[in-house]
Amino acid sequence: MSMQFNPKEIPRGRRFIEAALIGALVILVTVGQWRVAVHDADTSVALVRRPRGVMGTDCVLAAVVARRDTATAEAALDAAEAALRQVEARMSNWLDDSEVSRLRVAAAGVLMPLSSDTLAVLAAARNAFEFTGQTFDVTCRPQVELWRRAGATAQMPREVEIVEARAASRWEHFELAESGVVKRTASACVDMGGIAKGYGIDLALQAIQRAGLRGGLVDVGGDVACFGRQAGGQPWLIAVKDPGQPGPLAQLRVGDRAVATSGDYARYVEIEGKRYSHIIDPRVGLPAEAARSVTVIADTAVMADIWATALSVLGAEGLERLPAGVEALVFCSGGDEPRLVCTPGFQDLCIGPLSNFILATRSRRP
Repeated sequence: MSMQFNPKEIPRGRRFIEAALIGALVILVTVGQWRVAVHDADTSVALVRRPRGVMGTDCVLAAVVARRDTATAEAALDAAEAALRQVEARMSNWLDDSEVSRLRVAAAGVLMPLSSDTLAVLAAARNAFEFTGQTFDVTCRPQVELWRRAGATAQMPREVEIVEARAASRWEHFELAESGVVKRTASACVDMGGIAKGYGIDLALQAIQRAGLRGGLVDVGGDVACFGRQAGGQPWLIAVKDPGQPGPLAQLRVGDRAVATSGDYARYVEIEGKRYSHIIDPRVGLPAEAARSVTVIADTAVMADIWATALSVLGAEGLERLPAGVEALVFCSGGDEPRLVCTPGFQDLCIGPLSNFILATRSRRP
């Protein structure tokens, strides 16, 4: 079984990606260290922009271009930022006037008009629900909100509340149409946090690529996509930081792809002295505990986003579900010593030996 995304729905395109992660797995991008000669109009230069307030997190946009073409690069960065802000305006759970927020309060049985972008992401999410063994589920917002309230009150949810939240989290409550969505029950709602950022990154990277530049980078909260090379001609390199101690776990050289991370190291709730992940296992209505963090490399940021969330629920055992072209590292929680389990393809992208990594046995899916 393969996850098929309609190219008209989910923009793809070539990507040169080398990313890493904030917190447990952090990106070490050298855009701030680029140095260029000033005498040659053909010399590559890097234009770097750090727009504020994009999806509630840090954002870095970079374009590598010949010195004589800086105006083209500036326009490309404008388009990339606009793409990110448009996705946020439509799919944010935190903006009251977003399409997702208006869908949340829409009445049952009434067509809620949605943009083609939002419909495309919902269709991809529904596809991913089955492909990931029902572990990636954007309809689980009632469960997410239940645990947010639990964190705010520092009280564990009651079993009846968990059962009710699970019953409210079903794809059967939604009917996707050509121009929008009809909810079959008024309480149904979606949380696009696990996929909208990746979609925005893909659109932003395409905006830079369409300008015909030599390289570019889009980093939103540690999920990164890039193509080409740095201004000095060096490939994009990333370091995967050890979440338990100083220093990196590994360095990666990744091309034409995207990298995303998910985990409980940055976002969590604490109840009675125990930390609970913000990622919910929608199958049982409880916070995920199988992995402390996950890094995924895929052809698109959407795909990387989906599997970073799914593997946070499935843990290392979920690596066998990965389709061809998707690689991952799972930092397993529990036990006296953490386990670092990765796919053979992930190891192939690492620079230097990884004696402390456990290779997962997996059968490639088409």
